[in-house]
Amino acid sequence: MKHEILYRPSYSLLQVLLEPGEQLVAEAGAMVSMTPNVQMQTQARGGVLSGLKRAVLGGESFFINTFTGTAGQGEATFAPSLPGDMMHVPLAGGVMMVQSGSFICATPSINMDTKWGGAKTFFAGKGLFLLKCEGQGDLFISSYGAIHSVELQAGQHYIVDTGHIVAFEGTTSFSIRGAGGLKQTLFSGEGLVCEFVGPGRIYLQTRSFEAFVSVLTPHLPKSSGS
Repeated sequence: MKHEILYRPSYSLLQVLLEPGEQLVAEAGAMVSMTPNVQMQTQARGGVLSGLKRAVLGGESFFINTFTGTAGQGEATFAPSLPGDMMHVPLAGGVMMVQSGSFICATPSINMDTKWGGAKTFFAGKGLFLLKCEGQGDLFISSYGAIHSVELQAGQHYIVDTGHIVAFEGTTSFSIRGAGGLKQTLFSGEGLVCEFVGPGRIYLQTRSFEAFVSVLTPHLPKSSGS
């Protein structure tokens, strides 16, 4: 399967060329365009219960669209809902943990499931679940802003603001804590951070959607009470 990410990092568009029989599963609403010789099927991947689990607990769509190449070489394009980057992450039997909303599409050989994140992710405002992508194939993720990757060596610590996490390899461990003491946590503007411990690669986004919303909210018109 040939693919190319265009117009990065601000307004990325994934272009995929599908040969007959090749397939790609994508998040509902991610498709931008396709040629007539690409067939799309919509279903709850893994059945209704699996779809509900992914939607309610993982923050992803209940339905997954499957795109299949038919006669000749077909083209399909995909894009995230927010302006930002996209990245191809090849998996060779490993695990990638993806934050809610960052999954775009993958080959059917990638198994997607939700994974309990515990109270540490709940208090970070990120929900209780992460999307666990595992197997061998091609995974495509998106970000708000550009994607910056960091390779951690065994035992190496790295601290990231929770609003800037896109994905990380399953070999890393992590914990959520305050940015410092009580004063730093409450007044530094950083709040809670995630401390990763290698080995493994982590993917960060250069902008935070939560921070953007907090800047925008005071400027929105306020409805008058009755």
